[in-house]
Amino acid sequence: MSKFLFVINRPEHWTFSTPEATVVSARQYLTDPKYAALRGARVINLCRSLAYQTNGYYVSLIAEARGHKPLPRINTIQDVKSASIIRSASGDLDELADRTLAHLTENTFELAVYFGRGVHKHYDQLCRQIFNTFPAPLLRATFRRDDEDGWELRNVSTISVHDVPGEHVPVLRDRADEFVRRDSAPARPKPGARYDLAILWDKTEQNSASNEKAIQRFIRAADKLDIDAEIIDRDDFGRIGEFDALFIRSTTAVNNHTFRFARVAEAEGLVVVDDPASIIRCSNKVYLAELFRHHDIPAPQTEVLHRDNIDAVLERLGLPVVLKQPDSAFSLGVKKAATPDDYRRLASELLDKSDLVIAQRYLPTEFDWRIGILDGRPLYACKYHMARGHWQIYNPAAATASEKLSAKVSGRHETIPVELAPRPVVRAALKAANAIGRGLYGVDVKVAGPDGGKPCVVEVNDNPSIDAGVEDTVLREQLYERVMEYFLKRLEEVSGER
Repeated sequence: MSKFLFVINRPEHWTFSTPEATVVSARQYLTDPKYAALRGARVINLCRSLAYQTNGYYVSLIAEARGHKPLPRINTIQDVKSASIIRSASGDLDELADRTLAHLTENTFELAVYFGRGVHKHYDQLCRQIFNTFPAPLLRATFRRDDEDGWELRNVSTISVHDVPGEHVPVLRDRADEFVRRDSAPARPKPGARYDLAILWDKTEQNSASNEKAIQRFIRAADKLDIDAEIIDRDDFGRIGEFDALFIRSTTAVNNHTFRFARVAEAEGLVVVDDPASIIRCSNKVYLAELFRHHDIPAPQTEVLHRDNIDAVLERLGLPVVLKQPDSAFSLGVKKAATPDDYRRLASELLDKSDLVIAQRYLPTEFDWRIGILDGRPLYACKYHMARGHWQIYNPAAATASEKLSAKVSGRHETIPVELAPRPVVRAALKAANAIGRGLYGVDVKVAGPDGGKPCVVEVNDNPSIDAGVEDTVLREQLYERVMEYFLKRLEEVSGER
């Protein structure tokens, strides 16, 4: 039987030119035992209605229970009903929508999205982005133009083949055939690998978690363990179901594509690093502050700042004080206030973006420790020294002024064997990482004060840097092999091979 099952209320009116696809009715799929016994099927749900407890709803629900890979999944069916998710998606699409729809004279536009493509090639990129956010075979997206804000996505809905206009049917058949052929083609030239690993990485991203040489070393390490690793990018959202595991090496955030990849991959049953829960927990410093307090993890004196306690926090922490936007990364959104006026001005600016902000006692140090933790065990230890003439390891102002002033942009690094790192630092890092989960983390620790001082955990990073020539200078290839061994261990646990 074909790998692809196209489930339609009235299948007698639908044919495909590719032998990889079989068309069945919703009732057949739900009740015939031969479909329940299938392994590895892709179920394309084209039913008339996907409303709660309809046959269409049950097709996607039962497909998930059978270990099939439905399109759409239940979470996508729910997402298109959420006004807040659609508003968030609109923010990601605004610039692209303005470019794509600039030629239109009307202020309202409906876009048909068939298997991630448009009826006309001009709309393909916008259609692909909508499909990446709401992975469903057939979608209708409504855009409206506002004089001030330009084009905005106002609504997205799933549709069935019965909702497709007659003049679109030939295009829809072509799009469906292309989708089947693309997903049926062998994606990689190495047959027989036990597992397939997707590495989400963008070589054009300035602050990605790994440089290109490190990515190639991860791929080589995976190959040694009979894991076929392939680089994917944000346009490969619809391919997640092809893989057994996902390794995210692009910058993670709750409000960007990496989180959507992680969430859908986890729902598909993939082994995911970084998993969605770790991204949520590590990307918000308010959460980390409360977590550290609850678990008695040593940290700099920290206050959660809001508009009603600005003066009280200043009195408790004193000056200088560090203010942090909750979702800041790479030293952006992190400010040091040296005077009361600076403090109040910076606090007001940050509170305009978030109702809560982190205020932290400033601890001057020559370097920060970064302890890499994997599966509850220390992996590497680095000293990240402060950028020249700056109080942080990365100076965004210098980077803006001149990318060539590397010593001013980033401080030097020094990687040492974990066993030579101070034990209190490693213990504090392990305690912090274990409070988050059992994945891959980078824990930043400061040691300040007389006689070496006590370690203070600054934050836990869910997507720590692993760059060739930096974090791997002690373990070298073994560092990459340990990460891939972790994937293999998790994959064997999932598949029941151990």
